[in-house]
Amino acid sequence: MHIQSAVLSARLHDPYSYLGLHRERGQTVVRVFRPHDKQVWIRTAIGFEPMQCIHPDGVFEWHGELLPAMPYRLRAEAKEKNVVYETYDPYAFAPQISEHDLHLFNEGRLWQAYRMLGARNTSNAGVAGIRFAVWAPNAERVSIVGDFNRWDGRIHPMKVHYASGVWELFIPELTPDTLYKFEIRNRDSGEILIKTDPYARRCELRPNTAALTLADSAYAWQDTAWMAKRKNWDWLHAPLNIFEIHAGSWKRHPDGRFYTYRELAQHLLPYVQEMGYTHIELMPVSEHPLDESWGYQTTGYFAVTSRYGSPDDFRYFVDACHQAGVGVILDWVPAHFPQDAFALARFDGTALYEHEDPRLGFHQDWGTYIFNYGRNEVKSFLLSSAHYWLSEFHLDGLRVDAVASMLYLDYSRKEGEWLPNKYGGRENLEAIDFLRDLNVMVHGEFPGALTLAEESTAWPGVSRPTYAGGLGFSMKWNMGWMHDTLSYLRQDPVYRRYHHDRLTFSHLYAYSENFVLPFSHDEVVHGKGSLFNKMPGDDWQKFANVRLLLTYQMTWPGKKLNFMGNEFAQKQEWRVNHELDWHLLQQPMHTGVQAALRDLNHCYKNIPALHQLDFTAQGFHWVDCQDADQSVISYLRYAKDGTFVLIILNFTPVPRRNYRLGVPIAGNYREIFNSDSTYYGGSNVGNLGNFVSVHEPWMGFVDSIAITLPPLAGIILSFGDFRI
Repeated sequence: MHIQSAVLSARLHDPYSYLGLHRERGQTVVRVFRPHDKQVWIRTAIGFEPMQCIHPDGVFEWHGELLPAMPYRLRAEAKEKNVVYETYDPYAFAPQISEHDLHLFNEGRLWQAYRMLGARNTSNAGVAGIRFAVWAPNAERVSIVGDFNRWDGRIHPMKVHYASGVWELFIPELTPDTLYKFEIRNRDSGEILIKTDPYARRCELRPNTAALTLADSAYAWQDTAWMAKRKNWDWLHAPLNIFEIHAGSWKRHPDGRFYTYRELAQHLLPYVQEMGYTHIELMPVSEHPLDESWGYQTTGYFAVTSRYGSPDDFRYFVDACHQAGVGVILDWVPAHFPQDAFALARFDGTALYEHEDPRLGFHQDWGTYIFNYGRNEVKSFLLSSAHYWLSEFHLDGLRVDAVASMLYLDYSRKEGEWLPNKYGGRENLEAIDFLRDLNVMVHGEFPGALTLAEESTAWPGVSRPTYAGGLGFSMKWNMGWMHDTLSYLRQDPVYRRYHHDRLTFSHLYAYSENFVLPFSHDEVVHGKGSLFNKMPGDDWQKFANVRLLLTYQMTWPGKKLNFMGNEFAQKQEWRVNHELDWHLLQQPMHTGVQAALRDLNHCYKNIPALHQLDFTAQGFHWVDCQDADQSVISYLRYAKDGTFVLIILNFTPVPRRNYRLGVPIAGNYREIFNSDSTYYGGSNVGNLGNFVSVHEPWMGFVDSIAITLPPLAGIILSFGDFRI
């Protein structure tokens, strides 16, 4: 194909070979393609000189002996309305991306690829503008399209850095808040694809899908003290109590509008502080097209969703949290991405971010594509996404979704539906390497930031260092504990004696990982019922069981997580398109559950014995794990300095009078929490404050106490004059 015809048909692989400035036969030639202009001039040393139209579709040339002043400026008269305007020619500017960055990107080691790819505000030859760059190695041609060129893919074809597959073009004088996409022509099929920038930092409000150029943030952070403290944060021994929320359905305005990020800071933050949580975990706020995906089908891995405001609005939210002493964790989804044609799927007409073979590259359960972790550029993309959220928004950690689906090649697949690794095994070796690289990067680059794995199998060493053979996560959700606990609580109390091991079994592996104990959104959707409706019995027993469940969670070894609504016994399942049922707090039993968890949260945060040794056996000692007949368990929790609290949980609606327990030290004991208090909606069976141990050996202890156990309730006892 003739080179001019290739320009006119938008098939020229290297537009710089024809457009822009060239030396031909001893003369300087400048060539531009402007199909929407009827006349073009170029500025030279003597002023603007006319360019010759050499093709009626808009190819113009200028010949001269001397070089025009670089970068040269054009004057053009548009075909419509006879408007005359001036601009620079994009092809007068040299490419800017360095070979070093391209090398790191292709090696999978460019952790800040968002500074190279996407739309970046920059200056080229002293002219301000936006540099666009995208990875599309199987494209014949890539163009930038937007309002500024009438979405015409012929006008701004990009330069390719051949070996890397990266395309680049600087468009001078382009301003922030400009809509754009990439138009890609596949080199084999000729298919034309219109794609949103994978590295876009802001996108249109759904259902529109274009990216927006973004001004560099001038946000002035006020969280210096928090960030400095976080660097030396001893998270292994600190309280970590996470409030998981969905930003669009925690609360809404009366007319159904979402709260913005700034409004969430105003309304959510005081609530979190009052309730005693240490961290907020946001379900994904990376851009996604469908509300009903809850954010887990991500299309914008670098874009804060426009539903709730701008990137600076999100910075304000995180900053406000930090100033209030609350951390922010982001739910992040590197396991899969949706099939939406405008996004990552078959990005350049080939399986670029995913695998070509559906046995490797497609999740049948979710209808999504699986990232190809063995492709270095995909690793650079995902590692850079993690880096971006942590660096640009000062986030305190990433909760990594669906880790089990990443680790196993046969995840949710039948025989014949998956391919083994090179050793014949079911482990996804490339995903394992990626996860280790992710955790090394996060912990090395962002001291004090956490990575939390949602991993539902017995994969060893998820939260153990990579140098010890682990995956390197900070912590892992304890899905086994959660399933066993809820399975036990669903039982009618008369049958719980036959399932006692479900309460006690998790202690056998409690210190094999750094565990978080989660009651997350996944447990209150898809017909599973709310925590309240999982409980047996009449309403009084349901409320008592919820309070008992939360007491067990908050005193058992491990960090804590609760989904919004759990704290006041939301009755309905979570609905993404509705706010929580806040009207329930007009009813005393619901405010009672809320008060109970608030007090438990503050106990957990302020009593060292309940958090300092969550991950080591030295922080726990059974008093009695064998009283299955009465469905009672009791245990001690210890702090580093040897101080302790005693927890007793009664899982039947029968009060236990004169229930004897061994104690490690003789002296005064005081009831500091009782989930059966009338303040929490209970029957107020308890121990009236202080009581003294007696020298009567019991359960291997020299001394013991006799107490009253309230029905379907838990109590916490402190020793001596201990105060919260």
